[in-house]
Amino acid sequence: MGAALRLGPLLAGLLTLLIWLTPGAAAAAEVLVVRTATLLQVGDSNRSYTVELACISVAPEQQQQALAWLRRELPRRSRVNLRPLGSHDGILLARVQKLGSANDLASGLIAAGQASNQTDAPGCGSPSTPS
Repeated sequence: MGAALRLGPLLAGLLTLLIWLTPGAAAAAEVLVVRTATLLQVGDSNRSYTVELACISVAPEQQQQALAWLRRELPRRSRVNLRPLGSHDGILLARVQKLGSANDLASGLIAAGQASNQTDAPGCGSPSTPS
């Protein structure tokens, strides 16, 4: 019985560590609103962020179609993972991936013909090779 009592705290500690280190819905942000074809309002716990989809450009004539596509893909309260690339004017620039999806949303917009790749933005170019 003494060994069982010593294992209890150890198992509880391991379980806590596993929960903290495992990516998933608990660590995901939640979509609060899709504001434009490239801007989302997301929240996690007690904070909210404005997030711009990284590495894409949406032409003015494609804004409405891209917005409709994004709203279909990200209904309110959808869970997403953010991979930040930087920020500007208080807006987080990130690759955004819906949980359970293989591709990020920018790739989806490009594949749907609603956006184009913007490789000249910070963090968006192809990886440099050492010379």
